[in-house]
Amino acid sequence: MNILVLGSGGREHALCWKIAASPLLTKLWCAPGNAGIAQDAECVALDVNDHAAVIGFCRDNKIDLVVVGPDALIAAGIVDDLTAAGFKTFGPTKAAGRLESSKSFTKQLCRDNAIPTAAYAHFTDAEAAKAYVRQQGAPIVVKADGLAAGKGVVVATTPDEALAAIDMMFGGGFGEAGAEVVIEQFMEGEEASFFALCDGDTALPLATAQDHKRAFDGDKGPNTGGMGAYSPAPVMTEAMNARVMDEMILPTLRALKAMGTPYKGVLYAGVMMTKDGPKLVEYNARFGDPECQVLMLRMMSDIVPALLAAVDGELRHFDLRWYPEPALTVIMATRGYPGDAPKGSRIEGLDEAAKVEGVEIFHAGTKRVDGHIVANGGRVLNICASGKTVREAQARAYAAVDRIKWPEGFCRRDIGWRAVAREQ
Repeated sequence: MNILVLGSGGREHALCWKIAASPLLTKLWCAPGNAGIAQDAECVALDVNDHAAVIGFCRDNKIDLVVVGPDALIAAGIVDDLTAAGFKTFGPTKAAGRLESSKSFTKQLCRDNAIPTAAYAHFTDAEAAKAYVRQQGAPIVVKADGLAAGKGVVVATTPDEALAAIDMMFGGGFGEAGAEVVIEQFMEGEEASFFALCDGDTALPLATAQDHKRAFDGDKGPNTGGMGAYSPAPVMTEAMNARVMDEMILPTLRALKAMGTPYKGVLYAGVMMTKDGPKLVEYNARFGDPECQVLMLRMMSDIVPALLAAVDGELRHFDLRWYPEPALTVIMATRGYPGDAPKGSRIEGLDEAAKVEGVEIFHAGTKRVDGHIVANGGRVLNICASGKTVREAQARAYAAVDRIKWPEGFCRRDIGWRAVAREQ
């Protein structure tokens, strides 16, 4: 099979790495890709926002399957356009992808279908939103309604913080994504990530993971797109997984099918384990980043038949096998992230780091300049490792981090702390 992956981050490198191992693969391309992806696929300098150019490439290269990585491409309707042009494409349509691109759409769907989630209100003007905050008090959660690269959420511990977040969002801090806001009740508990492959009717649960959103150790600092993750998430027991499927994933699939917009692709539920049971934090319409990286390390089965089964509506005949050993990933980011992160700093020692047992390095924001790997974004590298325990995977990942020479980079040193504490 000829396969094209769209995207350029760590998630796409992990997907390319996994797809490249499939015996069904004839040729793998990635557009636009990055310096690490170039080891597993041929990178193509395509403008992925130019849907006609992507379709033309697929025709010229007889592409059998397109795998869409980023949320912005799904929201832009790339899956619709590729499917209409006759290409099998893994990912939800623009309408089904509203589960991620519009938080108010998802909250209304939850309300209509009795899916457990935080109480909320939806606003299109700042003054009404501020009046609601003054009435509700804090802590409270302010979210940009649209896509904000994983950073559009402010957990406000005081009313003043919430009011400032409202001003920032309506003032253009997240561009069009913040033109509307959703304000939610603060949920207390431990959060985990749950993934399911969907084909419009059937959902096949994948592994669970736990992300680390805050920039600095001890879950301090601003929210980011994710500074590390591990899988499985110990808080997600078999009983909890069954509840998430029955109370969230399956009612959502039924509701979208009834709307005439069946959901195909991977559905990622952020789940808060509250004292009242699991509640939906939000949905994402794609693999998480960095959760995808640890899922791909743990997936024993060939991923290509699973992706095809989702596209073709055949998941009811399908199953996947997983390695029981945990996997963990540490994100190395450019100093300054999630704010302005300068590009161009040189990274050395990657080959030495990759020699650590159980380690796999996925690139996110990198490119090759004059034979050297340089940083080309905020989140730059994913140092991943598997081990018999989370502690062992963690030790291996940080042993590899310590071999990388990149003074302009930083990482958290406590990824996996909750699971490690549980193991003791």
